[in-house]
Amino acid sequence: MEKHNFRLGVILMILTTFVFASQDGISRHLASEYNVMMIVMIRYWFFALFVIALVSRHKGGLRKVIKTEQPVVQVLRGLILVTEICVMVWAFTLLGLIESHAIFTSYPLLIAALSAPILGEKVGWRRWAAIGIGFVGVLIILRPGFGVFSPAALVPLTSALLFAVYGLLTRYAARKDSSMTSFFWTGVVGAVAMTAVGIFYWEPMSSSDWVWMGILCITGALGHYLLIRTYEVAEASSVQPFAYMQLVFASVIGLTVFQETVEARVIIGAAIVILAGLFTLWRERQKT
Repeated sequence: MEKHNFRLGVILMILTTFVFASQDGISRHLASEYNVMMIVMIRYWFFALFVIALVSRHKGGLRKVIKTEQPVVQVLRGLILVTEICVMVWAFTLLGLIESHAIFTSYPLLIAALSAPILGEKVGWRRWAAIGIGFVGVLIILRPGFGVFSPAALVPLTSALLFAVYGLLTRYAARKDSSMTSFFWTGVVGAVAMTAVGIFYWEPMSSSDWVWMGILCITGALGHYLLIRTYEVAEASSVQPFAYMQLVFASVIGLTVFQETVEARVIIGAAIVILAGLFTLWRERQKT
């Protein structure tokens, strides 16, 4: 499919961020009642089934898509992503949706900073300046040195770092493998890894929470499907800035559903991080 429908791509990306933000809200609710490992494990079971079903319909079928010249990279990607999800859901229970997402928005800056050592890409002084300014925004959110800094604030930052490494390894894997191959390995490796760990944390779940668990699984699959459709109709670099809408939707859910509060430092810091991230995305697109 030719990638030329920018307007549809933007609509799909905004819809994707809304679905993912809703998923985060449900994850926050369930993880406050049950072990994070169990929640992520069940979510990955459904995700793996969705991936296998989607891949089976792909040209060449499952046998063709599963083949990879770089299994170590693909397994590592899957393990890093599932770890990142566990860390981020844990962050929701510690800091809430708003502050966790405000810190997590630094991941494009981390991708830009790590692209040089991991992929050997050249990062110019303008992007380095934007990365530096962006992390000033992160520091404003974290507010170290004022007697109120909590180590818990490092949890979503760790999640952002893991997601950045996952993104760079995905870019590296794309040199030899198709996106559908990477998608398959992401889902299956994550499901196997989480089952090996999460099964030991199984605990009974109420019938009402099983309903929320089912909605969580559906939103996870729907979000990934919408993201795939987004990149089918529009260039990733052109619609990526709209991914920041997830912070907006997550903040609304945090304020209205969980009665979270948002401080001025979080708004100011997040604004700086987002502007710096948008600049790095723009510079990368210009270089491309």
